[in-house]
Amino acid sequence: MTNKVFIRNAHAILTGKSGVDARSKASDIRIEQGVITEMGNDLTPQGGERVLDARDCVIYPGWVNTHHHLFQTLLKGVPNGINQTLSPWLQSVPYLYRHSFNEERLRLAARIGMIELMLSGCTTIADHHYIYTPGMSYDPSAVLFEEAEALGVRFMLLRGGATVTRKLETNASNQAQPETLDGMLADVERTAARFHQNGPRPRTRVAMAPTTATVSVQADDLKYIARIARGMGIPMHTHMSESVSYMEYCREKFGCLPIEFLAEHEWLGPDVSLAHLTHLTDTEMQILGKSGTGMAHCPQSNARLADGIANAPMLEKLGAQVTLGVDGAASNEAADMLSEVHFCWLVHRAKAGAATRPRPDGAGEAGADSVTAEQVVRWATANGAKMLGFEGVGTLEVGQAADLAVYDLDAPRYFGLHDMAIGPVASGGRPRLKWLLADGAIVVEDDAIPGLDMAALRAEARADVLRLIRDV
Repeated sequence: MTNKVFIRNAHAILTGKSGVDARSKASDIRIEQGVITEMGNDLTPQGGERVLDARDCVIYPGWVNTHHHLFQTLLKGVPNGINQTLSPWLQSVPYLYRHSFNEERLRLAARIGMIELMLSGCTTIADHHYIYTPGMSYDPSAVLFEEAEALGVRFMLLRGGATVTRKLETNASNQAQPETLDGMLADVERTAARFHQNGPRPRTRVAMAPTTATVSVQADDLKYIARIARGMGIPMHTHMSESVSYMEYCREKFGCLPIEFLAEHEWLGPDVSLAHLTHLTDTEMQILGKSGTGMAHCPQSNARLADGIANAPMLEKLGAQVTLGVDGAASNEAADMLSEVHFCWLVHRAKAGAATRPRPDGAGEAGADSVTAEQVVRWATANGAKMLGFEGVGTLEVGQAADLAVYDLDAPRYFGLHDMAIGPVASGGRPRLKWLLADGAIVVEDDAIPGLDMAALRAEARADVLRLIRDV
């Protein structure tokens, strides 16, 4: 396979950057050894290059998905949980089915989930995996890294887990044996030593990510866990403030709000990312902004579970790093980045419009510019790469990793667009993915993954879902 690629004649290129730099003036991209070496117009192909004609196509940076639960790929649309809010849904779906996941099933779920993401244009995946118990017969972390390597995408393990049993898990049918603190930390250290990469354009990374910091570990251990993570030089991640129950619990248990609790236990800062952040007070948003803490925004899952709409635009204005994640497919049902960015673009405009009031008491119509298409692209590319620590990834410019999606807007859904550049975000749907490049390698071509038997994968998934239903 050639390590030189030349893409020419693109209709538009979105860079993942902000302001006037959000759109490139170039139509051609030259790539060598996985790196963008030249961008311009009317460039000439050189010997040894594979030439890709992107005429009538738009090019985006590869999406960076900052929060997922890949094992849930086989738990889409579980009837008992489809109309439940977060707490009962946890009991009805992930907690009930997690015991049925062995190495083979986790591999299948991860493979399908990664393929789903790739076909939406995603090249970097951060998975918050939390099924860890003492004495496991296989290494779930290694399984996830192996599946990502086989598909050619960048992967970050947000290493979850728990050292205590939550009240939600006390039912005998869903209770899981917690890890010991020493056991969990030792496994994180082993995994980081094997997979965590720093420096330009890393392929794999690891984060310390107890499932939910307020309930998955002892409060007295949180500072120690944070110091261990920082001593290892790895970032931190956890679920936080996803529903009002987080606020209720922290007020009752600790006499404070969730973000105040994290601040007291050294769990804020640029090396920390928090998934959801749907329910925050003004004071908590100020704390997050001043500390530069990251946000993995999951708007579709939050809507599906009736959590609400996180105030991502305000958090960004205050200084927090806003990124996008799809969350688990069991609370999303279609965990791809295209539907996520489209919904994100719409929902914040709806939220802003819902807050307007008629004149003379209010200012009348407003909110249609609360987030722009270019802003959402930045959240889902450059911001995500920066928050996760993927240096040199996430934007399309010379010297950056050649992670990019070439979308052909050849379906009727995109006919009539005056600004084709925003089609994948504004028009929704799934445009044909002509090529997806990760680290300069073509991993998707003509809307298909080379060598993948999709019919066989569909049959395997269907058979395994039937086994899950029978067993559980």
